[in-house]
Amino acid sequence: MNRDDVDWKGYFPAFVTPFTEDGALDLDTLARLVDHYVAEGMHGIVVNGTCGEWFSQTTDERRAVAEAAVAQAAGRLTVLVGCTDYTAAQTADLAHHALAAGADGVLASPPPYVKLFAPEVVAFYEDLDALVDGPLVVYNWPYGSGIDIDTDLADRLADIDHIVAIKDSTPDADQFFATSRRVRDRVRVFGGYLGERGLEELRTHGGDGTVGGGSLFGRPDPQFYEDVWAGDLDKAAEHAARSDRLFPELWLPGGWAGHFGGYQSQLKALMAMLGQPGGHVRKPRLPVTDPESLAQMRAALVRAGLLAEQPA
Repeated sequence: MNRDDVDWKGYFPAFVTPFTEDGALDLDTLARLVDHYVAEGMHGIVVNGTCGEWFSQTTDERRAVAEAAVAQAAGRLTVLVGCTDYTAAQTADLAHHALAAGADGVLASPPPYVKLFAPEVVAFYEDLDALVDGPLVVYNWPYGSGIDIDTDLADRLADIDHIVAIKDSTPDADQFFATSRRVRDRVRVFGGYLGERGLEELRTHGGDGTVGGGSLFGRPDPQFYEDVWAGDLDKAAEHAARSDRLFPELWLPGGWAGHFGGYQSQLKALMAMLGQPGGHVRKPRLPVTDPESLAQMRAALVRAGLLAEQPA
């Protein structure tokens, strides 16, 4: 398999897993969020990733989330399911279930906590490749896995048979663009293109898409890519500049956490302000409740034109 075996491209929100305030899985809100993203024209979603709080779910819950997302999407957008776990066998069990449920592909980071060396990363994905007969996405998530898949290592992984894409969340922009140029002949690359520097990369060297933390802007996020594909780079540049202005106000460098709380906690608070169905976080994450933090977050959305005015 290679990049030509899938048609994935554009903007894919990293899908939050909604929980109720007391921590129960909220599949009704999950269904509404799928419908929201379909209505906003998203090209796909990635469920049970970092934003999806897979780490606080049981295996049965992860399976339930995958099934619910695929069923609600009903072919209206691409669904990729996160299957990160501590061994290739455990990851493959989740992958088998997701693909059988109808997922278009599965993604996994190197196992968290263990901080694998490069040959061990290659062996992990080779083992996963041997166990899973379906499209695989490498998820480079340095803050969670403890390692950063650099360009040379990504080059090696791109030759593994079932790997068709990489979601590269490195905080090193130079490395990301180098990786994109190196491996795009074999795998699809999702990463930091949705900004002014990223737009220039799309114009000069190409790129496939972005998996972003939810979608605060809504329709303008997938529209950015549609403008690029149509050759309307001036219009795309407007959204790139707007994104570049907003995100430093909300997220720490590298996008691993918010200025006002954990990534999932802040994202769900922002979604609530925008009227997007996202539910609550589950422990060990705690919600953002500080009034001053919430006020600053709302003010950032107002400055971005996403909210009309501050509440009275």
